[in-house]
Amino acid sequence: MNERFVPVPGSERSAAPEARPAGPLDGSKPVEATVVLRRKAEVPHELITGPETIPQAELARQYGADPADAELLREVLGRLGLRVTDVDLASRRAKVTGSADEMAAAFRTRLVRAASPDPTGGDPVEHRHREGPLEVPAALEGVVVAVLGLDDRPQARPHLRRARKKAHRISYKPSQLAEVYHFPPGTDGSGQTLAIIELGGGFDQSELDTYFASLGLPKSPRVTAVKVGTARNVPGRDPDGADGEVLLDIEVAGALAPGAEQKVYFAHNTDQGFADAVSAAVHDTPTPAALSISWGAAEPFWTDQARTVIDEALADAAALGVTVCAAAGDDGSGDGVGDGLPHTDFPASSPHALACGGTRLDADPATGHVRHERVWGGSAAGGATGGGVSEAFGLPSWQTTAGVPHNGSPPGRGVPDVSGVADPATGYQVLVDGHRSVIGGTSAVAPLWAALTCRLVQALGRPLGMLHPLLYAGATPGHTARGFREIIDGSNGDFSAAPGWNACTGLGVPNGTELLASLREMSTR
Repeated sequence: MNERFVPVPGSERSAAPEARPAGPLDGSKPVEATVVLRRKAEVPHELITGPETIPQAELARQYGADPADAELLREVLGRLGLRVTDVDLASRRAKVTGSADEMAAAFRTRLVRAASPDPTGGDPVEHRHREGPLEVPAALEGVVVAVLGLDDRPQARPHLRRARKKAHRISYKPSQLAEVYHFPPGTDGSGQTLAIIELGGGFDQSELDTYFASLGLPKSPRVTAVKVGTARNVPGRDPDGADGEVLLDIEVAGALAPGAEQKVYFAHNTDQGFADAVSAAVHDTPTPAALSISWGAAEPFWTDQARTVIDEALADAAALGVTVCAAAGDDGSGDGVGDGLPHTDFPASSPHALACGGTRLDADPATGHVRHERVWGGSAAGGATGGGVSEAFGLPSWQTTAGVPHNGSPPGRGVPDVSGVADPATGYQVLVDGHRSVIGGTSAVAPLWAALTCRLVQALGRPLGMLHPLLYAGATPGHTARGFREIIDGSNGDFSAAPGWNACTGLGVPNGTELLASLREMSTR
């Protein structure tokens, strides 16, 4: 029986930058892909942006995948020699397995072996590689919205920067930033879950105990590692590698919200792993108050299908009441693309993520008194905060009056939304694989804002979900939104700071106490 095939929209894949051939691909080797199914119905905009949340079971029932679609997938792919081994209707993900040759034939692509640079600085990573679009049998047209994992190249990079010794000026224990940014007193995140996405590395509990004891905490925050697929917590391999990202995230979050339980989701650094980790965290029980994501890549380095799948998972997060905090990038307005043009980083550019930009902070660590704070960029320590206007996502309704520069028709979503200290020259004191060091990057700002969110949720007694409509309420050019201290100095390359929202630091850095008061007032209106 001859099958008619149709393209999977958005599956077109370009050659991996700097990839080189790595010998023949064993066609008999098993491959597992994630196939994402369509929703039963689109999640209403007001459910995503509104104050009300939806229970997990109801989200799955109304807006998850249809069981009939899952059965059709089993039947059609089964005819091609593939097996559907698992289906999660809530997140609409199906696991599909077969040999490399069977998968290539079933999805009408060519898989080869290649090696690409490791984004965390290790040895080159060998991986499967494909170019061009994917196809599925016509019976699955519209049913399958994405096929991830056939190409398992490294997808994202951690957004952290280490301080150069000569450039190091001042540093902070993460707990001291609670004073700098006026986190609400009487809160510590108790009763909340803070989820973290990691795409490599690991942590050791004894090291966390040592670190948190050095901050004077009576006990360490509870931290649990969660395996996504075959990935797992693998600590102690390299203080200059992915462990630095893992420990930075956990230590910043734990220092600023020590009462919150942390769940750290370890996935492989592929588009499949990234999407699976976000979906696993968002749909886990209990539902987290906040999700911190410190990994990403410039929008052009993602396929449209991968961006869509992750963005839809973040929309699920908003409907469930999860606030997603994502690092805006550490390579200025160009975001490391190298074509001389401005680019924004994904997933920070998703309208469902709170994009976290970076500053350079000169403050008294003992008192929290701020002498000066400016855009992170142009310092001897290197790097600069990401920020600009998205080419993949349109201007959201809550950002229309903020003064986002128009980059075309229709105009794009402005990045970042909020900021915090990120310059490694004024960075965070952390402990990584036995080494005390100072690390910065917007990687640190995502867990900072996730920790603040947990404390706000604790104080309010309700989840916040998408904070954007609340944060941007009344935002106009030149106007400082309540709950923020605006940053008006500095540049990240193509964009400069200015009063009000700007494409370097967004609305500014938080005044947590004022922000809590503002959120309380809005909830009573």
